[in-house]
Amino acid sequence: MSDDPALPLSQKTPLFVERQTYRRRRIVDAARALPVLGLLLWWVPLLWALPERPHSASGAIIYIFSVWLGLVVTAGLLIIALRRRDAQSGRTGDGQ
Repeated sequence: MSDDPALPLSQKTPLFVERQTYRRRRIVDAARALPVLGLLLWWVPLLWALPERPHSASGAIIYIFSVWLGLVVTAGLLIIALRRRDAQSGRTGDGQ
């Protein structure tokens, strides 16, 4: 019944979500995809194991540590972005 032309505009359901809600959902989606990205990046040293060009173990360890550090920094930035969005929209962040 939301398509009824007799209803005032305030009672119709919105066609699009608010911009703030959309951006917050995309940040949450990025946070959910971060572990998958990290797992894929950690598998990259397995592709280095080609017989004609062996790589050092220290290079693989440095790569894995760098990926881990990048994941930590990215997760921190996503948390900061979520807190800013919640502060701008007036949410408390504790589920209320």
